[in-house]
Amino acid sequence: MSEAIDFFSAKLRLETDASDVYEAQKAGERLVLVDVRGDEAWTQGRISGAIHMPYRQIAERAPDELSRNVPIVVYCWSPGCNAATKGALEFAKLGYSVREMMGGYEYWVREGQPTENDDGPLPRVFDAQVMVIRERVRS
Repeated sequence: MSEAIDFFSAKLRLETDASDVYEAQKAGERLVLVDVRGDEAWTQGRISGAIHMPYRQIAERAPDELSRNVPIVVYCWSPGCNAATKGALEFAKLGYSVREMMGGYEYWVREGQPTENDDGPLPRVFDAQVMVIRERVRS
């Protein structure tokens, strides 16, 4: 039993999900949301309020651009993408407090959370396959 408690406690300290990150943003919690995908993915669409730092650039850029005093949450495309894990590892090696957002951009979008691209906000989508839809939010 202790092994399971230790495992799941560690998992919750190191992972989060789209709903929890969105609630943290709305509550004004201090965190930096980092999109670790490539340039084309970032241009296509990203989470509102995120910064772009592809995982291959973290070791070089993060020390100059991000405070170690603010928690980092990283995301990539989806559960089928491991770029967020690679990015989280790079931040951890540099001494940052970091968590990986499970589900990535895909689940953020499917849950209807705010997204944008270079032209501005994107339409919000609510997918009943991944959430209970109680009320619609206007785009």
